[in-house]
Amino acid sequence: MIKKLTILVSCMFIAFQFASAASYRVDSSHSQVHFTVKHLMISKVRGVFTEFEGQIEADPASKMLKSVKGVVQTASIDTREAKRDKHLRSDDFFSAAQHPTMTFTSKEISGSGDNITVKGDLTIRGNTKEVTLKGAFLGAVKDPWGNERVGFEASGEISRKDFGLKWNKMLETGGVVVGDNVKIQLEIEAIKQE
Repeated sequence: MIKKLTILVSCMFIAFQFASAASYRVDSSHSQVHFTVKHLMISKVRGVFTEFEGQIEADPASKMLKSVKGVVQTASIDTREAKRDKHLRSDDFFSAAQHPTMTFTSKEISGSGDNITVKGDLTIRGNTKEVTLKGAFLGAVKDPWGNERVGFEASGEISRKDFGLKWNKMLETGGVVVGDNVKIQLEIEAIKQE
């Protein structure tokens, strides 16, 4: 009897957990997808992707994420230098004509509040690798028009070579023009879907 009651309570808790989660659409006009990579071994180049979309399942009450999906248009890369952006869209890097999007789909999410870990599959240029992002739930509010909104931030680091972005040039003094490690920073605001 006690065992059955324990199982029932566990099932009710799980059902309640998922019942309290809601679906949110990323508001790209109030969100940012940033990246940083070393240049010439002595400085950093920063850039953004300006076109992206995403869906998040989240529970504001417990400050937990349930799932994350995102799609970024690779041709929307912007490093504030047109010639460099054209090169980044080429076959040397993102091959945007053949691979117009890169995607992320979560597989495992743990933690809550300001200590959330998201593991998922990132696909760039047709190459899929598991990556880990560390993030935080920043809060939930109702905007002046009655929409429920939530905020998140997350960051991580990847090897661009893992995804087929291998172009580089050697420097006379040693080292390379473009660093391998790319830091990713996400600042996300999302709107609850009815």
